[in-house]
Amino acid sequence: MDVAGLIFAALAAVLHVYIFMMESLSWTSPRTRAVFGTTAEEAETTKELAFNQGFYNLFLAIVTVVGIAAVALDHNTVGLALIFAGVGSMLAAALVLLLSSPDKARAALTQGAFPVVAVVLLALSL
Repeated sequence: MDVAGLIFAALAAVLHVYIFMMESLSWTSPRTRAVFGTTAEEAETTKELAFNQGFYNLFLAIVTVVGIAAVALDHNTVGLALIFAGVGSMLAAALVLLLSSPDKARAALTQGAFPVVAVVLLALSL
């Protein structure tokens, strides 16, 4: 198993937990609004959507971490399937963001960088 690929998968999971925290727990705070470029009014209006979206990010992180744990316990097939499902979905979401909102390219690249490296490294290790 490629340790570097697992590390990048773990970094992707940590980043998505952070995104969860911003979207679901601190969406209307000035700091989070600055990160996402929203006004206080926009943040208040979209609070419920962001709360829900944050949990999607959390669940992808959990799937990835459970996959890493499975690999650590020598359940490589199940572990890799879970990791690829988690980071693959993160990568797909980043691509959707990039294609649907080109003005958010920086956010899409941030969101997708760790997952794409994890996917490539783990695929090469098969």
